[in-house]
Amino acid sequence: MKNSDFSITRQYMTYDGKPWFPVMGEMHYSRYREDLWEESLRKMKAAGVQIVSSYMIWIHHEEIEGEFDFTGCRDLHHFMECCKKVGIYSFLRVGPWVHGECRNGGFPDWLQNKVGLELRSNDPEYLRYVERYWKQLYEQVKGFLYRDGGPVIGLQIENEYGHVGGFTGEKGEQHMRTLQKMAKEIGFDVPLYTATGWGGAVIGDCIPVMGGYCEAPWDQSTGELSANTNYVFSHERNDALIACDHHVEDAVTFDEASFPYLTAELGGGLQVTAHRRPVATGPDIGAMSLVKMGSGAGLLGYYMYHGGSNPDGKLTTLQESKETGYANDLPEINYDFNAPIRQYGTISDSLKEIKLLAYFLRDFGEDMATLPAEIQDEKSKPEDLQTLRVSCRHDETHGYVFFNNYQRRRTMAEHKHVILKESCGEETVTFPAFDLQDKEYGFFPYRMKLGEAVLKSALATPLCRLAAGEQETYVFYGDRNPFYEWETKEHADILHLTRKEALNAWCVTTDQDYLILSDNYVWEQEGEIYFTVTPGQRILSYPALKTLPQGMKEEGTEGRFHVYLMEEKKAPAQIHMEECCDEQAAGVVRENGSHSDGEESHDYKITISYDMPLDRKKGEDFLLYITYDGNGMEIEIEGKKVNDYFYTGQQAVFSLGYFNFPQELTITILPLKEGAPVFLEKLPEFQNGTACRIREIQTVYQEEIKG
Repeated sequence: MKNSDFSITRQYMTYDGKPWFPVMGEMHYSRYREDLWEESLRKMKAAGVQIVSSYMIWIHHEEIEGEFDFTGCRDLHHFMECCKKVGIYSFLRVGPWVHGECRNGGFPDWLQNKVGLELRSNDPEYLRYVERYWKQLYEQVKGFLYRDGGPVIGLQIENEYGHVGGFTGEKGEQHMRTLQKMAKEIGFDVPLYTATGWGGAVIGDCIPVMGGYCEAPWDQSTGELSANTNYVFSHERNDALIACDHHVEDAVTFDEASFPYLTAELGGGLQVTAHRRPVATGPDIGAMSLVKMGSGAGLLGYYMYHGGSNPDGKLTTLQESKETGYANDLPEINYDFNAPIRQYGTISDSLKEIKLLAYFLRDFGEDMATLPAEIQDEKSKPEDLQTLRVSCRHDETHGYVFFNNYQRRRTMAEHKHVILKESCGEETVTFPAFDLQDKEYGFFPYRMKLGEAVLKSALATPLCRLAAGEQETYVFYGDRNPFYEWETKEHADILHLTRKEALNAWCVTTDQDYLILSDNYVWEQEGEIYFTVTPGQRILSYPALKTLPQGMKEEGTEGRFHVYLMEEKKAPAQIHMEECCDEQAAGVVRENGSHSDGEESHDYKITISYDMPLDRKKGEDFLLYITYDGNGMEIEIEGKKVNDYFYTGQQAVFSLGYFNFPQELTITILPLKEGAPVFLEKLPEFQNGTACRIREIQTVYQEEIKG
């Protein structure tokens, strides 16, 4: 296969000469346990992600000058092996400057402190250090480039160059061209070279990629921000919120008509800062993603898709902080990002929302990629909460109409008796009337070809296509009467789900396609289906599974689905908590229950007793969901801090399995004073003007089984 297999037109990406509309998710290998990489990549692929992107963070690999570290969680070669084994494409974001909420934007201190060195420039001495570092990276990925039959299809040069540091204008363009030329000469011969294009960044000869976040934790305000523009259909590609703390220009530096609309940094969540802690919900991410697709995007790329933890530094901690010249303080360790896959591999609601679009694009993206977007009201503003927001991607024969009645942290007007009308050549397709409530968003097809049949219209959304032998089944979802109207005598076989069912749907292929409903991970591995389950969990499958999953029993059918039930069993571990500063214990934590609160305290001792050996590498985990009041929380094992949380109002999740099931933890709750200058969407409970206590710990045991 040749590099020409991946390319772009002015409108879309291509693969093997055909239009291609992939979903890309960011995962930082150096921020996650290396023996769990393969598991995570399989779960990403199972959720419809086709490309994994990752920063190569310089300070993680050369913290001490001349001493390169590619061991443990920094083992880039092994990460490439995992990508190839799983069968997921890879995009390398080699920097050299990356930002990524890293210390010095990823630059090692020794480089940052070189006297007379002009960073992010064509200074020959600076380029010499970059070349040395990139050659080390190349040795790790050599043999894994697409030309060699490997997964690496693209390279991002720099990050936010001319937007956050670096040069603008021709001098900046020259530097980007110099870096790209250097990368090629080293051996990074890949089909696609990209550069971030928002905020006036320069791109050289690279393909620009854009971003969009549902909020801005880096904004210096501690109040409510203006209504977010990413919930309004628009041909405007630039998100002015990104790096607004750097006071950059809103403009773009390239001709947008010459490039497809590609995103590399749709916020899959938000990484909170000390002063600003918004919570990105599943609908926040789902509605924003839908709006980008309805606005003409041809790549949905998420930053982050997989959360993680900053690795231990040899000399310093490795997070972004005011101490290193940034405007924001971040946790030393925690890089959860409220991402689709959380810090310890647990599933989030945003993954389920993204999966709806990812499955659709995997099966129907070749068609969607070619359809231009026609936006009903180009002048609509996010502060307008009354006007119905509508877009359509279509040609003369068919299309998809998008609607969005969701604005983050705002209430949209309800719309009664909505009638959508779309033109197909000289014909107009009229949808049945429906009511649109606040917080609703979605898209409907018209004149959609399903095998030999043509669906004229429906008040339902396509999800995926299932193949079992010669039969094809098309899966749609929605909570209203779908009113399937056919243009042909032939009618396709449609399996209709509620939206909740669709959020829990997983499409896996072994001997045939299966649609499995589960609120936790389902994936294929070496021709078999695997499930992450908890005691008492129900799983539904269409068609019936060939093999009964371990520890499950059949429970009959529900509609076209076969029902399986996981056996109830006692959790293999129990926890006990006591306040370290009090002579009496604060209470014993009950499984899925709460303890009796003691007086305000900072320090808690958690003791865990296990009834049997557990192994995280075999898919077992014992999770703590901690509800607390305070400014933050730190967790120590054997005197070493292993995680730190900023309070957001959410339960903090801690995995005992990630740390090989310790028998003892120390939890420190940091106090928050009432009226402190911190933006919070949900305030803690204050006692005498201070919040500082654990309120509840819930436990969840989960395991991996094979079907």
